[in-house]
Amino acid sequence: MPSPRGGPSRARPPGSPPWRGGIKDDWPGYDLNLFTYPQHYSGDLEYVLIPHGIIVDRIERLAKDIMKDIGYCDLMVLCVLKGGYKFCADLVEHLKNISRNSDQFVSMKVDFIRLKSYRAFGSNRVSLITASWRPLSGSRSYGSLSKNDQSMGEMQIIGGEDLSTLAGKNVLIVEDVVGTGRTMRALLSSIRTYRPNMIKVASLLVKRTPRSDSFRPNYVGFEIPNLFVVGYALDYNEYFRDLNHICVINEHGKEKYRV
Repeated sequence: MPSPRGGPSRARPPGSPPWRGGIKDDWPGYDLNLFTYPQHYSGDLEYVLIPHGIIVDRIERLAKDIMKDIGYCDLMVLCVLKGGYKFCADLVEHLKNISRNSDQFVSMKVDFIRLKSYRAFGSNRVSLITASWRPLSGSRSYGSLSKNDQSMGEMQIIGGEDLSTLAGKNVLIVEDVVGTGRTMRALLSSIRTYRPNMIKVASLLVKRTPRSDSFRPNYVGFEIPNLFVVGYALDYNEYFRDLNHICVINEHGKEKYRV
């Protein structure tokens, strides 16, 4: 493992993150010079929070945990776009590898949805308060949203097949980041109305935020401080999706790509 910023190389430096659990608030991250990354982002990043290799290893472990937990049953994977696509692709590939190397076949179907009408810059979503579900033509809409007591309109589920096809299925929702947890709770509430056999949630990241409602996904890659992170398909105004590592964006980067 590379040494953190400003520290000597060692197996477990003081303050190093326990990768099976959470990354501590005082974790200094890794110096950018230890890694390769797109040079058009030079000067836009603070440090590497989670290197790509560690992400890949952690996802492989998550796949093993999922298969051990739910058994060899057919799965309907519901990927939340856009930030979740890379995590979903790698997770599904590992799940398929486990299936291929076992004596039991697991059928996996993947569908994609987008959650629209939240106020955010990319994948780092702000707090949302959602209410009731009602279907709309061409999309699914649930609830009114608010931030700091100001209305943000309705939230819609866009894309995907008719959600009624989830009835009786084993559903695995794959998400990039869970912050307050309110958005995911609303999505779960909506999906439960279609009576799937099982619903599980896998999230690559969970942010520690004081506004959290204590929602915890069934499977978590990394618990991180309440930082604005980019990379590994997490974006800031559609930039940084081509960055393999998960990094902390700096103020210069935020201003440079602000819209």
